[in-house]
Amino acid sequence: MLTELTIKDFLAQTAGNDPVPGGGSISALNGALATALAEMVTGLTIGRKKYAEYEEEMRNLGAHFEQIRRQLVEDVDRDSEAYNRVFAAFKLPKETDEEKAARTAAIQEATKYAAEVPMDVARKICAVLPLLEQIVYKGNQNAITDACVATMCARTAILGALMNVRINLCSIQDTEYVTHLKTEAEELEHKAIETEQHVLNHLKNIVAL
Repeated sequence: MLTELTIKDFLAQTAGNDPVPGGGSISALNGALATALAEMVTGLTIGRKKYAEYEEEMRNLGAHFEQIRRQLVEDVDRDSEAYNRVFAAFKLPKETDEEKAARTAAIQEATKYAAEVPMDVARKICAVLPLLEQIVYKGNQNAITDACVATMCARTAILGALMNVRINLCSIQDTEYVTHLKTEAEELEHKAIETEQHVLNHLKNIVAL
């Protein structure tokens, strides 16, 4: 499994000629990094008298970030698995009409899965964007840049995941399915960009950048 590799080995494998891990896995990893950083900020806020009024909120946020982080780590491998499914479907025999039909159906099914995995990643991360804003505003202000970097990682994760959704939609014949995911992708992308901008504008009002 990719997630069992050391950081150096993971980077080396990413840099290699094997197509996995690719952009989808890296997007999931960015999401995991975002939630890990966010979790750190909550930990740096808990127990500080200055932020006592947010103690319970930070504990709840920290637990939620941990839960999502663990899911996104699994998605790093799940995205690579999705690619392998598509690759395997294309290798199916296509000598007879029956084989051709079965191969086409398998490719379509695998490609839908390859679109659904990054869409699920984008959804998970997009759902925590409002929580990331909370730690920017209410978390330990000594770690505000960490909270902002977490938001930036989340934005990158979402946009990267959605790129993988869209490229797979190009090969899917189910037009209703394609339209639905395209519309949702646009909404998630807008939310990610907007949230990042809000956070960075807030930081600029505090620090001279």
